[in-house]
Amino acid sequence: NFVNNFSEVRVDLIEEMDEEMNLGNTGEVKAIVDNLKQNLEKITFHGKRASFIVKGMLEHSRTNKGEKKLTDINLLADEFLRLSYHGLRDKDKSFNADFKTDFDEGLPKINIIPQDFGRVLLNLINNAFYACAERSRSAASKASVNAEGSYKPMVIISTKKLKDKVEIKISDNGKGIPEDVKGKIFQPFFTTKPTGEGTGLGLSLSYDIITKGHGGELKVETVEAKGLPDKQGQAGTTFSVLLPI
Repeated sequence: NFVNNFSEVRVDLIEEMDEEMNLGNTGEVKAIVDNLKQNLEKITFHGKRASFIVKGMLEHSRTNKGEKKLTDINLLADEFLRLSYHGLRDKDKSFNADFKTDFDEGLPKINIIPQDFGRVLLNLINNAFYACAERSRSAASKASVNAEGSYKPMVIISTKKLKDKVEIKISDNGKGIPEDVKGKIFQPFFTTKPTGEGTGLGLSLSYDIITKGHGGELKVETVEAKGLPDKQGQAGTTFSVLLPI
């Protein structure tokens, strides 16, 4: 409907432009051309967004179709951490954050579908860096507030062998997730990001890959900053992935 509506508007504008050209009103013609350009940009934007959403839905339907392989989780996590960081830096040169790893060197290899699990890692790490970037922007606009003025964005990935499971944690010191939002984040199409920056399928897909595709668990713990100086050091979010050995 959105594209159809804009297509109808475009036809009307072309007819109007034709009339103005016949009358020799070059100023009006230029204004109509500018309007047409804006409409076409909107059609392109929403077309790409629709394509992105459909692609995400197809990925949902393809989960648990790959072959499981014994995989070094530490190596995989390290690769996707660096892939995420450099990918975001390429998109936004102003983006910057520290990151570090705390890997359990005694972690055994476990049977996973590497492509699917890599998708989960990339989504969780991208979200962590996004949360840091959002808080950085907020800190920059509140530089007069000491607690936020000294904010240093950080993403940490850790692994640990538990009794019969492997635990992978992705932590950030961003703003945290509001309590009324926390219960919805694994729902399909739910997103708090601006239009065009997220489909709301990333966490939903990640949850399905971990729980349905690997018999594991995906949990979240978060502390919201709420702009209170005494909570700034505690604020942030940790996603924990638990996989059976």
